[in-house]
Amino acid sequence: MTDFPEGAPCWADAMFKDVEGAKRFYGEVLGWTFGEASSAYGNYTQAYSDGKAVAAVVPPMPGSDDMPSAWCLYFASPDAAATAEKIKAAGGELVMEPMQVGTFGTMALAKEPSGAVFGVWQPGEHRGFEKIGENGSFCWAEVFTREPDTADAFLKQVFPYSVQRIEPGDDPAAAGMDFKIFSVEGQDNPVLGRMKMDQDFPPEVPPYIQIYFAVPDCDEAVSTAQKLGGRLHFGPMDSPFGRFAALADPQGAAFAVIDMSTTAGEMPQLSPG
Repeated sequence: MTDFPEGAPCWADAMFKDVEGAKRFYGEVLGWTFGEASSAYGNYTQAYSDGKAVAAVVPPMPGSDDMPSAWCLYFASPDAAATAEKIKAAGGELVMEPMQVGTFGTMALAKEPSGAVFGVWQPGEHRGFEKIGENGSFCWAEVFTREPDTADAFLKQVFPYSVQRIEPGDDPAAAGMDFKIFSVEGQDNPVLGRMKMDQDFPPEVPPYIQIYFAVPDCDEAVSTAQKLGGRLHFGPMDSPFGRFAALADPQGAAFAVIDMSTTAGEMPQLSPG
């Protein structure tokens, strides 16, 4: 995998009280295998798809046992300390100041002003995803927020993004939808979506970043997840981008699966954001 440009999603991990249970769940749902736990780094355990690193799972850090399980998406940065300053200047909050992780790289955790948590990764020996956009790996992410203007302004101030808005067109299901797509400036490929949370989201659900993993069959992945104790939040639903569904694993971490080979409908029109 080549280096990731600044602002591109480059890694994902999640904290679980029951790491072995998480490994069984994602091993069956996404076909992952797992490496040895790194005792020097809090038993951080990498997940692999076809032998390529795609994510990691880790037990809670001391004093964080009460934190809910959740996936965290990391954005690439050439200088984590500089990105941290941009986060603060843009109204965000640093959950964890930049910290060097051995020779692997430097990480920081932050919260954008509307509340969604994310990570920053300045690569060292660990470059990030070794596989992306293929079955068993990360393929897309979306920021869900009730304050879209606030989140949009923050993202553009912190990362070198250009923005486009998806036009709902004639689709009644898309009426009133507020969705934007962010691309790294100067590159054609979108790297992130932003969706406004409407009344369909219970008020107790905080803003979050939804991570999508690619699967060969969305319905089969949903069925397997449910058999293993996962919960279906939404879908499966057809779209021009693929057939997808939003889930939570047995420990409550939200994620989504998408079969990008099964598409339906025309691609939406985009306008400058």
